[in-house]
Amino acid sequence: MKIIVAGGDGFCGWPTALYLSKKGHDVSIIDNLARRQIDEELGSNSITPIASLEDRIAKWKELTEQEIRTYIGDLQDYEFLKHVLEIEQPEAFVHFAEQRSAPYSMIDREHAVFTQVNNVVGTLNVLYGIKDIVPDCHLIKLGTMGEYGTPNIPIEEGYLEVEHKGRKDRLPFPKQPGSYYHLSKVHDSHNIMFACRIWDIRATDLNQGVVYGLSTNETEMDPILSNRLDYDGVFGTALNRFIIQAAIGHDVTVYGKGGQTRGFLNIEDTVRCIEIAAENPADRGEFRVFNQFTEEFSVLELAEKVQKVAKEEGLDVQLKHLENPRIEKEEHFFEAVNTNLLDLGLQPHLLTDEVIRQILQTALVHKERVIKENVLPNVTWK
Repeated sequence: MKIIVAGGDGFCGWPTALYLSKKGHDVSIIDNLARRQIDEELGSNSITPIASLEDRIAKWKELTEQEIRTYIGDLQDYEFLKHVLEIEQPEAFVHFAEQRSAPYSMIDREHAVFTQVNNVVGTLNVLYGIKDIVPDCHLIKLGTMGEYGTPNIPIEEGYLEVEHKGRKDRLPFPKQPGSYYHLSKVHDSHNIMFACRIWDIRATDLNQGVVYGLSTNETEMDPILSNRLDYDGVFGTALNRFIIQAAIGHDVTVYGKGGQTRGFLNIEDTVRCIEIAAENPADRGEFRVFNQFTEEFSVLELAEKVQKVAKEEGLDVQLKHLENPRIEKEEHFFEAVNTNLLDLGLQPHLLTDEVIRQILQTALVHKERVIKENVLPNVTWK
């Protein structure tokens, strides 16, 4: 099918675009290259060298004879978005094109405003674009498990059966987001649900867990196709940050007690989940929610896994507990349902020692690229 991947130059979007192209779909990318600009703003980088989008696309065509068209522009520019939709006439619109870091959204007022405007307005434009130009297009939107927070009840997939004062209803699961970034995702979900109800748009909201991993089969085909690997205190996820700290001989720094528990999945499962959603579209008027994760770990469990593998590789890694810069429960109940994607055929890639070892070995190769002052948090919620 014809698929647009918005945010196709990013950590999730790039391997997704390649995967779908390799599977025979007709893929185009929309991206404003903001993630590269944020690296410059923060004085940070990917530990893996990243080629330009132009060079990436050229290398992909050289290796596979598959063309991925690119459109450089911003979803907040509605005329630009309309133009792309009119040309491409997509059957599916995969929406990764948002500012994705909770710490980035909490730096200060300006970054909170940027995150909310960028994410919410961009998604609103996509909804209007689908309504006006490609009304049968299936919106596949990347949400986050962080929309739910950490309630003291099991997290269902998007909805909750409620009985109140003798009456029953199926309602959206209560949201308790933990940052202005996560709040932007909640606003997106509400806007998409509303658009489905009033315009008969078809949409799947993928509430994704924390993504780990370095590569997919497609990004491993050539160094020019390499995916980014973030390690800093703003964009680096806990597991990747711990691995890079181990590679450079830094203490592995756990926030607080380390009891914070979240859902996780491998980047290889991210791309497969997009494919599953595209090939099994929501019905017209349906706002469908999938919880997109495969395993649950606490932060301390991740740190101990990294310490174990690092020691097997001859590295002396010590765990250190830092004061938590975030406002979150240190220890809490966490249980979430994730059956929809499994029922549709997802076969998870689980977090094994070998997965950690692969990332660690790559980090050791490129450890001279690490900007050491970036590996500790410098953004606080307080």
